[in-house]
Amino acid sequence: MPLFRRSRRSSRSSLHAPSRDLRSTGLPVRFGISALVMAGMILLAVVLVTVGWWGARQVLLDMAERSAQDAGRIMTERSRRIIDPAVATLRQLAFDPITQAGELDARLARIAAFSADLVANPLVSAVYVGYPNGDFLLVRALRGAEQRSFFSAPEPARFLVQTITRNANGQEHGQYRFYDDDLRLLSLREQPDYHFDPRTRPWYASANRALMPSISAPYVFFTTRQIGISLSQRAHASEAVVAIDMTLDDLATSLGNLRLTPHSELALVDEAGKVIAYSDMNRVLEQDGDSFRFRSLDELNVPTLSLLARRARSGETNALYHAGGQEWLGLSLPFNVIDDHPLHLLIAAPGDELLGQLERNRKTMVLIALFLVIAFLPLGWWAGRAIGRSMERLAARARRMSRFDFREQGKTASMLREVNMLTEMVDNVSLTVEAFLDISAILSTETHVEQMLQQVLEKFIQATRCQAGAVYLWQRESGQMQRAAGYGADHGLAESFAHDRQHTPSSNTRALPDGSLRVELDLRGRNGSLEGLLVLVHAHDSAHGDPRFLAFARRLSGMLAVAIETRQLIAAQKALLESLIRLMADAIDAKSPYTGGHCERVPHLAIMLVERLAQEREGPYAGFSLNEDERYAFRLAALLHDCGKVTSPEHIVDKATKLEVIHNRIHEVRMRFEVLWRDAELALLHQLPQALSEQQAQALEAQRARLREDFAFVAQCNVGSEAMSEEAIARLARIATQTWERHFDDSLGLAAEEARRLAATRQGQAAQVLPVTEPLLADRPEHIVPWDEEHRPAVERGDPRNTLGFDMTLPRYRQNMGELHNLGIRRGTLTPEDRFAINNHIVQTLVMLKSLPWPESLKSVPDTAANHHEKMDGTGYPRRLKASELPLQDRVMALADVFEALTAADRPYKPAKTLSESLRIMANMCRERHLDTELFRYFLRSRLWEVYAGELLKEGQIDAVDIVEIEALTGTAAS
Repeated sequence: MPLFRRSRRSSRSSLHAPSRDLRSTGLPVRFGISALVMAGMILLAVVLVTVGWWGARQVLLDMAERSAQDAGRIMTERSRRIIDPAVATLRQLAFDPITQAGELDARLARIAAFSADLVANPLVSAVYVGYPNGDFLLVRALRGAEQRSFFSAPEPARFLVQTITRNANGQEHGQYRFYDDDLRLLSLREQPDYHFDPRTRPWYASANRALMPSISAPYVFFTTRQIGISLSQRAHASEAVVAIDMTLDDLATSLGNLRLTPHSELALVDEAGKVIAYSDMNRVLEQDGDSFRFRSLDELNVPTLSLLARRARSGETNALYHAGGQEWLGLSLPFNVIDDHPLHLLIAAPGDELLGQLERNRKTMVLIALFLVIAFLPLGWWAGRAIGRSMERLAARARRMSRFDFREQGKTASMLREVNMLTEMVDNVSLTVEAFLDISAILSTETHVEQMLQQVLEKFIQATRCQAGAVYLWQRESGQMQRAAGYGADHGLAESFAHDRQHTPSSNTRALPDGSLRVELDLRGRNGSLEGLLVLVHAHDSAHGDPRFLAFARRLSGMLAVAIETRQLIAAQKALLESLIRLMADAIDAKSPYTGGHCERVPHLAIMLVERLAQEREGPYAGFSLNEDERYAFRLAALLHDCGKVTSPEHIVDKATKLEVIHNRIHEVRMRFEVLWRDAELALLHQLPQALSEQQAQALEAQRARLREDFAFVAQCNVGSEAMSEEAIARLARIATQTWERHFDDSLGLAAEEARRLAATRQGQAAQVLPVTEPLLADRPEHIVPWDEEHRPAVERGDPRNTLGFDMTLPRYRQNMGELHNLGIRRGTLTPEDRFAINNHIVQTLVMLKSLPWPESLKSVPDTAANHHEKMDGTGYPRRLKASELPLQDRVMALADVFEALTAADRPYKPAKTLSESLRIMANMCRERHLDTELFRYFLRSRLWEVYAGELLKEGQIDAVDIVEIEALTGTAAS
């Protein structure tokens, strides 16, 4: 471990050690090249003498080795072409009905299919079927007099059908049938000595239903003494086995035709060393009684092949070896034609026959090489110096490029064309790299598509060395290409044109009248969608005519396509986001008919004001500015400033009177029944003969007048248009003490929640006995809706769930519908519970917006949207932020929201105020440090309120405004 640490320290020290300046080491290139050329020519003479022959020798040997390998492949392919048709034939026969035929006649009816295969493939010797009961049928083609003589066949016979059938006792019955070319039966011969059971044969046992048939090892056919193989496969629909015997006579002939030299030796052997094929097949086969066998390599007595086989078995890889005092080139190649029976092709060629001509040319090559070296030594010195000077200039250019200096330098012509071409290519590469860097900088910094396209196109034209170009953007609605940028001469580049994106190729080239070429390249995004078209006009020269130029331009245009797609995607996402936000704002406005347009008017005024502030170049707001991202973030915040109102109860937002609630009208219906009850009693009393005395009539009329007066007072209190005095509160309490008799059960017909609250307040009390005396006005326990854990907002400072810094006072109850509680509201129509329910919309605004994954440029949106109810003195809500904690954009939002609320003509709880009234109220709010005084004074002097009034206020609200007077109300001196 210590050694490892030392190694790491040494590595670090070597990394930080100053590198040696290699520019001062080595010879100058002109001397180095000259000396190298001279030394190379001298060395060439030596190499030509000592190595030239060996190199040529190796080439010839390699060529011979490749030729041998090619011969092996040819041999293998020829053999496959022999076997593959038979394999296909066998697959077809496995489906033939003959495999399912149980009677001999049905089998004989299908021999036409077998004879057709024998005719089609002359290498097929016989086709036969073995049945699971031991029956056997074989169709053999009689080719040649020797076969006809062996079977004693009639002269016209072309086919022999050998059959064996077994009766119920298992006795065999053998027959020979001879047929002519038309399958007409010529003779039937009983063969009592013909005994054969296919089930005992290897080809029957090894057959299966696999895709490839079972193939036997090569063997000698007894009848024809030909070398062949047997292919067998089990039938598709039965247990019968179909087999084919086919000869491999072509192997020996092929070996003779593949000799590399006149005395080359070739043989095909198996794993046991038995010779399967040789150019002289008479030496291969040896008769052993009634059968034949293959001789081994040693028995064949060909030493070169025997030694080659032993080298192959021992793993020798060198193709050269010596045998019989002579050098041989030998290869052992796998002959994988017969599955499960690996064979090897042995090829040996004598070295003197391969290299004979090379020996004769050896002396001539040496003399010529020596002469050329001596003759070119002076020329080499001169050329080395010339090339060296040119290379030094190129090295200086490359050194500047290595220092990231890609500027084009002055050109100096060289006497060598290649050096000039290399110099020009280095300059072109430098220009292209410089253009790439410029394009990369433009793509990373320019946000406007049109400006980006114009600048990138200019660099693109420079990088591709074109004459002119244009970028067109695809207009999906009109189906046309619209030019967005152009550079260079016009060359007939139209402003727009129709484009068939379905049938137009991705690249199109055509000639122009002036001889230049016009190339059109599709600009497609990452998903393959068409974004536009890049048109390039270039000279008709070899550089631009090279297909690689078009490939280079297409790859380079991909950067432009992706940049267009990315920016259009960003623009589309922005448009979609803004549309969704406007949709939410419109939904909030549509939720209540009394606040319609609020979420549209506030952003309109706020954006007008913030844009005017950003244009200031002097005064307190001279340093205020907004970039595109900040402008976009403010617009979104303005549109979303009341998004939390989607959670605000409509009956509270639109509460026009103090007693207005979501009301179950069963209470009104029950009261009507109470009136009917009294009407019934009154009708009965009116029928009595005794009339009211004058005193009683006066008392009744006085009571009626008092009730009318009391109701008018209660109704006036319900409107909430005036502030409630202490006397009014006391009078309400007196009126509430009046009682009435309830004759109907007030627990009938209630909603589940209302019934639950009523039952909870009367729990443990005795059942009410009607009639019940009720006060005229009351705050009943069932009027109170308490908070539950699920709906209790986390807005109090000490609440551990409060993670957003809220600082609000939570009312004791979620809702209080008490009649005296609501009628006793001092100002307006909202109880503290109602006020919190409305103010809670800004809490929900912040909660909702903070939960969204805003990008870094829009991180300010939630705070700007949620801070418009904060006050400069820190008494606002929901977080009691002070002026120092509120950016200018937040103060603008607060001012715009207040001005719109004062001038709005659609609020049910107040009349629309005039301009002067609204501005005076705002001035008082500035004096109380609710609004930003400096910003309000700027608003006054900019007269943006006048522009807003002309667009959105009613004519009756627009009156004369004394700016000086209103500024004085703010409590600050006008500057």
